[in-house]
Amino acid sequence: MNYSLESMYSLGGTVSIVTGGAGGLGFETAAALGALGSTVVLADLDESRLDAAVSKLAAQGVESSGCVCNITKKADAGRCIEDAAARFGRVDNLINCAGVSHLEPAEYFSEEKWDFVMSVNLKGTFLMCQQAGRVMLEQGGGRIVNFSSVRGLQGRAGDMAYSPSKGAVNMLTKSLAIEWAGRNISVNAVAPTFAATAINEGILADDKQREWVLGRIPKGRLADLSDIASAAAYLCSPCSSFITGQVLYVDGGWTAA
Repeated sequence: MNYSLESMYSLGGTVSIVTGGAGGLGFETAAALGALGSTVVLADLDESRLDAAVSKLAAQGVESSGCVCNITKKADAGRCIEDAAARFGRVDNLINCAGVSHLEPAEYFSEEKWDFVMSVNLKGTFLMCQQAGRVMLEQGGGRIVNFSSVRGLQGRAGDMAYSPSKGAVNMLTKSLAIEWAGRNISVNAVAPTFAATAINEGILADDKQREWVLGRIPKGRLADLSDIASAAAYLCSPCSSFITGQVLYVDGGWTAA
């Protein structure tokens, strides 16, 4: 094997689709993939944010495009994947960053909110995997990285949907990895701890909760978006070619403590 940095980590010539790519962690992940040479397709619901994100990536020298997509709709998921494959000739990497959360005491937890969280975090992830998997199987391989969370391993009071959805994403990842391993598709997950993202704003805005979070992380700080995006990029790189079915905890030691 050629152990040069370029051969181990370059994504030149690849095409990557990132859900939730218009902002936050999705955009940071898209930027990381683009910096390694991948052409990036951002999938998101917000067209204006997509346009702004594509322009920002262009300013960084990254070839990219946007796809307005509701990942909870099979037709949308299929169209997004098919359009990318038609435009760029292939789909090498799918990174499922899109996610939502809702906290509420169990005895009052809204059925509507439970359905919403499960639909985006689990159903949407599956539909995108399914549609991308079809293209990857036909072209002879690919990489899928699903975004999970430390909450997929550990529960939390008031968290009746997000934690279960991420636990299910972990098992979906493993099941897909087993099914497609012999056909050259790797499927892994990245499971971060708390980072300064929109999904954590409510918790981190509270001084006591923020102090508890920081005290719970042995590294003593929140995860940077770049910490998490780098892990996803690694799992798409040639360096991880024999890794599949794994959940990579990017947590500063959270799950070890």
